Amino acid sequence: MSLADVKYLPETPAHDAEIEAINDEAFGPGRFVLAAYKIRESGGHDRSMSFVAVKDDRVIASVRMTRVAAGAGRAMMLGPLAVRPAFKNLGIGRKLVAIALEAARKAGAPAVILVGDEPYYGPLGFRRFPRGQITMPRPVDLDRLLHHEIKSGAVARFAGDVCHANTARIAEFAPALARSAANAQPSLDHGIAVAPPLQAS
Repeated sequence: MSLADVKYLPETPAHDAEIEAINDEAFGPGRFVLAAYKIRESGGHDRSMSFVAVKDDRVIASVRMTRVAAGAGRAMMLGPLAVRPAFKNLGIGRKLVAIALEAARKAGAPAVILVGDEPYYGPLGFRRFPRGQITMPRPVDLDRLLHHEIKSGAVARFAGDVCHANTARIAEFAPALARSAANAQPSLDHGIAVAPPLQAS
């Protein structure tokens, strides 16, 4: 089958129904209990780095990217990647991965991670995480935790519990608030704390 008429396009809301059908066909209802889905539930995916393959105005494959965080590190999480059965083993999925990786690089993403099979993703530039470096919110085969480093040192900084980047940004305020409370000056009235004066800029 010729792939000359397959178009690779940025994902839009108009593609949502077809993408959902493709993912349901590929992964079934069991996908909703996977670790990666748990992360995406916290803030959704990033359409600016998500793409579809279209043939005859029909979506035949899809790849999505989600902003994630772990410790001091930030990355994009690739997935799900799904191709309709009639179009598998034609290189469409690999092409979508390549497009998504290039979009991540152009957007300044330091790394891309995923949960997937190394024999498939290894030739596309992915390597296994060192065991124990990251922890997913649900059980996952550690051999399937893979990374693609874009900026030097990004993978080393990506360590600990993996979460949606939106959740991480909220959590980042907690240490600052704790320090602010610790530095508050006690007043003569017990139980009341007075914040330290602002420093002139």
